[in-house]
Amino acid sequence: MDNILKTVDDFAKKRIMIIGDIIADEYVYGLTSRVSREAPVLILKFDSHTTFLGGAGNAINNVRALGAKVLPIGVIGDDATGEQLLRILDDKGVPPDTIVQEAGRNTTTKTRILAGGLHTTKQQVIRIDKEGLPRFSDKTVENILENIQSNIDAVDGVIISDYGYGVLSDPVIDCINDYAKTSGKVIAIDSRHNLFKFLNVTTITPNEPEVEELLNISLAGNKHIPYAGEQLYNRIMCDSILITRGKKGMVVFDKGKPHVDIPIYGSDEVADVTGAGDTVISVFTLGLVTGLSPEAAARLSNIAGGIVVMKSGTAVVTPNELKQAIDTSDTV
Repeated sequence: MDNILKTVDDFAKKRIMIIGDIIADEYVYGLTSRVSREAPVLILKFDSHTTFLGGAGNAINNVRALGAKVLPIGVIGDDATGEQLLRILDDKGVPPDTIVQEAGRNTTTKTRILAGGLHTTKQQVIRIDKEGLPRFSDKTVENILENIQSNIDAVDGVIISDYGYGVLSDPVIDCINDYAKTSGKVIAIDSRHNLFKFLNVTTITPNEPEVEELLNISLAGNKHIPYAGEQLYNRIMCDSILITRGKKGMVVFDKGKPHVDIPIYGSDEVADVTGAGDTVISVFTLGLVTGLSPEAAARLSNIAGGIVVMKSGTAVVTPNELKQAIDTSDTV
């Protein structure tokens, strides 16, 4: 217990490179007014509007909130939303110099419309996604690679946050795989579509549906859990695996040891799961970087995930919240 509490304090001594798809998470809140006479839809009276760092930006936000320094690698557009994200990063003490701002590109934006009464909780009624161009220019890819190669020696670990919007192109994945073989750094992968392209990395953190799709199996029970771990090890040649399973908790694999099932922390009555995977990989990676075993780091990230899903919207966990939860937890 004392070791894990000290680990949380040691997060502030670490610097993490986060490579991935930076997204603007936009929330528009409206008060339910009446049904339109033009169509069978609700009319919402505008209440407020906020924008948060989403996608890899949420991992950046989580690592920074935990006290560590962040070196972000990603791409945004030269539009007003991109400029807003740069200001948000700067306000959080995250230098945006290594983020490429591509001319003529729209920043990927997910707009969530939430509706409710004056004294009721607002619920999401629709999401509108505005995506950028389908691929980046050769110059942008060169800039991404240069920013990785110029800075990776100065960080303690690397998080890959791949949402499938193009930052993790084949040349960038090849670059990461080369460093995974030679650098000795903790390299953690969260990749929605490209997981099997990564090799020799430290750890991967897929969720259960992603594993089922990759391996064409069902993890509804525990029967295929050992098989899933074996197949992922054989394909990626990583050191550890953390599979998040929603209400069923997590399962962690540490090479050469039996897998460990970890029940969920807290209530299964969640408020919002948006971005919870970013919280999990942030805490898990920082735990590994500060010397925890994969099982201990997974138990710590399980607590963090349990805290963040009780918050609305794209949220983070602070060191104080983690330490308070550790004091009262029976899953560490």
